[in-house]
Amino acid sequence: MCKDCGCSITDNHEHTHELHTNPQLNDTKTIEIITKILDKNDHEATHNRSHFDKAGVLAINLMSSPGSGKTSLLEKLAEIDRFKFAVIEGDLETNRDADRIRAKGVQAYQITTGSACHLDAFMVHKGLHHIKLDEIDVCFIENVGNLVCPASYDVGAHINIVLVSVPEGDDKIEKYPVMFRQADLILITKTDLLPYFDFDIQKAKETARRLKPNVDILEISTKDEESIQRLAKWISFKKEMR
Repeated sequence: MCKDCGCSITDNHEHTHELHTNPQLNDTKTIEIITKILDKNDHEATHNRSHFDKAGVLAINLMSSPGSGKTSLLEKLAEIDRFKFAVIEGDLETNRDADRIRAKGVQAYQITTGSACHLDAFMVHKGLHHIKLDEIDVCFIENVGNLVCPASYDVGAHINIVLVSVPEGDDKIEKYPVMFRQADLILITKTDLLPYFDFDIQKAKETARRLKPNVDILEISTKDEESIQRLAKWISFKKEMR
């Protein structure tokens, strides 16, 4: 983690150590630097979206804490084969998730961020050059597991999907409101474990809709193919609407 900013802010792949105060402090220089970084990132994100638009590809940013089931979910979507997709994977280290996706016959490109706890638009742009966009309908950007920083970085996706798993607890939505306000769809995952955890689905939904009244919410389990089909139908509808 960056000793200055606490979240390894990157600028076109180069880690900046210009920050000398906590970004949460009201420091003019710090705010100016962060604003410049985010402005550059947003410009590149717009460029990424134009790539997806030109290819007729729906780009989806998957965000969650570690272990919520993002990669397992993608594996199940590959098995039902409702649409053709590719995955740009983000992790601090290893190629394991990309290897799992490729084993399902799906294009995947792994981005290892080192100490950066989120993907940015520049990283995703690099990944685009390794994906055959003309062969897919949807591109998933599987962000680094983190419920904080990814919410602040536009990576060029059209849709944000945020996962929260039953073992994490129903309080995560209230604790990390910035992330869940960014969601177009919230997935409550690992619902097969509900008998073993104190997770109040109704409470979670009410909290989410206080933060964002029009957000869509689906309950899913990778052990329940019908729930995966419902998600695939939701994504297909969004693709058709573009």
